[in-house]
Amino acid sequence: MPGAFNALSARMIEREGFPAAYLSGAVLSNSVGGVPDVGMMTLTEARDHARHIASVTTIPLLMDADTGYGEGPYNVARTVRELESVGVSGIHIEDQVFPKRCGHLEGKQLVPVEEMCEKIAAAAAAKTSPDFLLIARTDARGVAGYDEAVRRAHRYLKAGADGIFPEALSTREEFARFARDVKTILLANMTEFGKSPLLRVDELAAMGYGLVIYPVTLQRVAMKAVERALRTLKTERTQESLLEDMQTRAELYELLDYKPT
Repeated sequence: MPGAFNALSARMIEREGFPAAYLSGAVLSNSVGGVPDVGMMTLTEARDHARHIASVTTIPLLMDADTGYGEGPYNVARTVRELESVGVSGIHIEDQVFPKRCGHLEGKQLVPVEEMCEKIAAAAAAKTSPDFLLIARTDARGVAGYDEAVRRAHRYLKAGADGIFPEALSTREEFARFARDVKTILLANMTEFGKSPLLRVDELAAMGYGLVIYPVTLQRVAMKAVERALRTLKTERTQESLLEDMQTRAELYELLDYKPT
């Protein structure tokens, strides 16, 4: 599940045959707000960005809802209703203290299990479609250890989560062990430059992970290309040498399903 950073990249994800797209909270913060992933975006901004993506694609969109855009169960329930109403197919919410941090950084803090369970129960009750996927993310591995991550996962499933996202597992063996210890829908985060090894989809599937996300991959590749293009333009004073690396006008129009007359 590649992470879309805007509606155009979401179109490309669908065109290339991926069965679903993902919208990362980090990408939302970076690409829409130009800010770090520290809980600065609002529900309105998240909903509107998701609407743009969902409105031009037909594949499911799974979305990172951070800590639920609010600290209480009523806030999380509203988040579910708002995102479901614009075409989001599922979300994950996490058990970090607000303001949250990137799951692969140090210094994270966890909310009490009971508080997270209340959020999950409220989110589950707010769903209007039984197909809307509610995944509970736990950051416990990097804060309180592996066993606490497993314990929380089981509590979250009992509270109403459809699946579990164990953030920042640190080895191939931990991924396999978690899948044995928690039998449910599991999501694996294959983000780059983090604490987790980059495992193949088929390897993760064999372990028991039904969902695999690449949250920032496309944004990272795109921004590196932008950086190279800007440096070329600055030094060469023309974009001519960049033409072979560009999406052509015809290719853009084809992606947009646009036939100018």
